[in-house]
Amino acid sequence: MSDSPERLWLQASALQRAGRAGEAAAIYRQFIALRPEVVEARVNLANLLAIIGAPADAEAAYREALARRRDLPEARFGLANALRAQGRLEEAVDAYRAGLALDSNNPGAVYNLGSALQALGRTDQAFTAFSRAVALKPDFAQAHNNLGILHYDRAQWELASNCFVAALRLQPGFFKARNNLGMALHKEGRMAEAETAFREAIRLKPDYIESFDNLGALLLEMGRTEEAFECFMRRATLLTEPQPPAESRKHHDLEQADFRGRAATTVEIEGGARVPGSAINLRNTIEQASTAWRTNQPQIVVIDDLLTPEALEGLRRFCHGSTIWRDTFDGYVGTRPQSGFACPLLAQIAGELARAYPTIFQEHPLLFAWAFKYQQGMSGTRVHADFAAVNVNFWITPDDANLDRETGGLVVWDKAAPLDWEFQRYNADEAAIRDLLARSGALATRIPYRANRAVVFDSDLFHETDTLAFGPGYTNRRINVTLLYGTRDASGKIAAHPP
Repeated sequence: MSDSPERLWLQASALQRAGRAGEAAAIYRQFIALRPEVVEARVNLANLLAIIGAPADAEAAYREALARRRDLPEARFGLANALRAQGRLEEAVDAYRAGLALDSNNPGAVYNLGSALQALGRTDQAFTAFSRAVALKPDFAQAHNNLGILHYDRAQWELASNCFVAALRLQPGFFKARNNLGMALHKEGRMAEAETAFREAIRLKPDYIESFDNLGALLLEMGRTEEAFECFMRRATLLTEPQPPAESRKHHDLEQADFRGRAATTVEIEGGARVPGSAINLRNTIEQASTAWRTNQPQIVVIDDLLTPEALEGLRRFCHGSTIWRDTFDGYVGTRPQSGFACPLLAQIAGELARAYPTIFQEHPLLFAWAFKYQQGMSGTRVHADFAAVNVNFWITPDDANLDRETGGLVVWDKAAPLDWEFQRYNADEAAIRDLLARSGALATRIPYRANRAVVFDSDLFHETDTLAFGPGYTNRRINVTLLYGTRDASGKIAAHPP
């Protein structure tokens, strides 16, 4: 004999209270088959389907409930949540508003409306919603946090800090708010307090990548390169790859696995330790390079034999053996400190370089670093400029890998990125850049490839990789290392710290 509707209801309710959502949903379906007119059962079923991660099924159940009773705020809000979970944000906004027309004082629904509006970029409306949620529920930590994010996006750093502090007063373990507070304090110039906030966020959640990123960037700006690189290297161990790598990454990784004798799915570091003594070749004509930096127009200086033999060999070993090449471009792969390009040797090189050439680097901290490894038969980086004071490009692949000694290096134009261009335009809009170079009659300086050669130049100048012709084989791939020091402010004057 089958169970009665009453018995099914009691059983489903008990399972629901026990957190056994899937089993409870199955029982509610049996109940609904016997008592289809009980709208509450459909709402309970929809809530459970949302919990187990079936938003489309939850949506259908909510709509069935609303078809029988349209004045159910819970079903309206649940439908909105299900729509939002499916990425249908505009529909979700309409559903939240329909629910709020029935129950205007529901702080959770007002907050969810604000989150959907925020995701749609309708920030003024989102701000109104989050403010309303806080007014309805002053101890709503998440709403305070989101208000802070909107203040942050408006460059209202102090107001943002106040919101994050309010969220943390209510919920001290709120690691995202702690990280956000660090970001706002950083913008306010309160560096020590920002550092404390980022470290506390990491203590609260040791695998929180965003705080490692922010702390590392802060430490770089403070001139604490070694500590920043230690932070980035810790962050690199947390990397996961939910998506399979692109084709050029697959090609590189197969070659690297053959070179290493094994494949790797995680970050593995080969070498990269500091070298005894100096990493920078101090026998170079430092004064001559410094004079050239003061007098050359455009500011381009070539330094040959940049690294000592020990440092050059150590950096090659690190770049060949470490599985840090996570960024994929058209024809080449890249790595950044965040993915493991943060070994002690690189920090040693960056620091010694700035100290060896004080006329060039002044007090500019190292703010960005990356390396590219190019695939033979493909082109290199396209024309662009970078937001920095001083750009250092140096190459470490042996000379005998280069099949054409007249090319393979860098092309630098005597034209700087216009101050009124946004970063995306001067860094990635090749058509606009080419048009500007042609109209302005810009002249190009070509610096041929040489192993252990550095090209130091004003980072505002447009530049690109020259034609490449490197021989086959993994260790013959051209490796370019880029170090960016300082930034320029909005007036075009070079500044030691970001504006």
